[in-house]
Amino acid sequence: MTDGLKKRGSWLLAGIRRGVRGSELWFLALAVLVGVSSGVLASILSASAHAMQIYLYGLSPDDRLSGLSALAPAKLLVLPAGGAVVGLASWWLGRWSRRPVDVIEANALHGGRIPLRDSLVVTSETLLSNGAGASVGLEAAYAQIGGGVASKIGQALRLRRNDLRTLVGAGAGAAVGAAFGAPLMGAFYAFEIVIGAYTPASIAPVAAAALTAAATARALGVTPYLISAPSNADIDLLHSIYFVGLGLLCAAAGIGVIRLVTLIEGWVRRSALPEPLRPFIGGLLLMPLAWASPQTLSAGHGALHLDIAITETLGAALSIFALKTLASSISLGFRFRGGLFFAALFLGALLGKIYALALAAATGGVVLPIIESALVGMAALSVAIVGGPMTMSLLVLEATHDFGLTATVITVVLVSNIMVRNFFGYSFSTWRLHLRGETIHSGRDIGWLRQLTAGVMMRRDPSTIDQSSDIGAFRALYPLGSTSRVILVDHDQHYVGIVPTAAAHDSELDSRKPVLELATLKDRFLTPSQHIGEIIHVFDESEADDLAVLLPDRQIVGVLTEKFVRRRYAEELERSQRDLFGER
Repeated sequence: MTDGLKKRGSWLLAGIRRGVRGSELWFLALAVLVGVSSGVLASILSASAHAMQIYLYGLSPDDRLSGLSALAPAKLLVLPAGGAVVGLASWWLGRWSRRPVDVIEANALHGGRIPLRDSLVVTSETLLSNGAGASVGLEAAYAQIGGGVASKIGQALRLRRNDLRTLVGAGAGAAVGAAFGAPLMGAFYAFEIVIGAYTPASIAPVAAAALTAAATARALGVTPYLISAPSNADIDLLHSIYFVGLGLLCAAAGIGVIRLVTLIEGWVRRSALPEPLRPFIGGLLLMPLAWASPQTLSAGHGALHLDIAITETLGAALSIFALKTLASSISLGFRFRGGLFFAALFLGALLGKIYALALAAATGGVVLPIIESALVGMAALSVAIVGGPMTMSLLVLEATHDFGLTATVITVVLVSNIMVRNFFGYSFSTWRLHLRGETIHSGRDIGWLRQLTAGVMMRRDPSTIDQSSDIGAFRALYPLGSTSRVILVDHDQHYVGIVPTAAAHDSELDSRKPVLELATLKDRFLTPSQHIGEIIHVFDESEADDLAVLLPDRQIVGVLTEKFVRRRYAEELERSQRDLFGER
């Protein structure tokens, strides 16, 4: 009976696999399934984090931690206590898990493959951090669990590389969109941040997953993070010019925030603090900031709703901005797990209000409408920190339903994005990967470059000759037409150089001369681990037609020709282009 069930299960899975791999409609149905799962998981995470805060801080169900006007000092002890739990959990999980792969890294380098264990580790640590009140957002958990489950499903069905990347992006974007109640924003989060490109083949499945996830979360009664901020102001040309200045300010502030997080994180890493104790110390440092203003706590959802609706003084807005920036930097620097997405939205709204209030003070009157300035700043600073200009523009559109304001937002976020890319080059997520030695600028697939290494592409039977041989012996062993080049080696088979066969057969050369005199490229070679991008660079620099592949002790393991490398590169580019347009 059991064997029969296993066989029927295998046949069913095989049938689904064939359908998904062979039909766009089947793949679309799979994306809808991923959307449902992402909506359910995002709802569970959101409810769990809020329930933790209700229990730990004694909130009412309708309260948001960052929306409180004050907190009793005794309740602030939850921060170091929660930090201690996060530190111990991270230490324990780290014993059986290597550094987790996040969704952007997975899509850029690993073809969308994410170990489910990694997703569970990131999600649980983020949930604990946010639930304890640390100044981090849950968006990292949403994207990780949505993308992780999608990756697991795709791997079980053995999807093609590009299909798996699309499904991972759909799962991550759907979960984020469900949490915000903004399916368009979720879809473009998938395109711009996780997949790294808009592709004709991915539009339908990503959109289907995002819409399904948002509908699922709504059906489950989840309160979305998306603010409701109707815009009534008319934006004229003068307003637009001032808003471009706000975009430039947000770009500079975004780079500053990323640098501050990096500075604190680097100092903590170099310190003698034991890793399990770092979140505990971070919690202690957060206590005075939270006592000064509870708006520094958690993601800032409640605070954003509160601050959009009221107009603070310039001094109050500046102080909250400084406190929230410091709180987020301390939280991330001291090893609380989470993201800066929602913190960037909150900080951007504050910066927009600060900009409008400062202009009014400088000119002696109202120059920019406050709410619209907050919304533009929210989008522009988020783009500077997180990336995704269309993602943030559509977030404003879904919050306001104002196409006129959204047109202005698109202009400003593009200015902010261009400035950050020109002067910094990374978003917060890719910058942290850069600090680990990666060169990822987005979720765009560069994993195939890393897989095409010299060790994979090389010929393993190169022609060799001992360096003590003379030119006559070379000619006898390798006549013209037999090979284009010969590797020169010493008596231990170590690399000495390359001798072009045509050069050795020059009739003007004395056959008794040592062949060593003809050796070229003595210090130019490849290693087996170099990928195709690095290989092409070496060929360009050396202007060589052939290069030897050596181990660290200069033992020869193979040879590569520039012609073959460039042909393989062109083939992979063509395959990527076919994937881009959904051609099978």
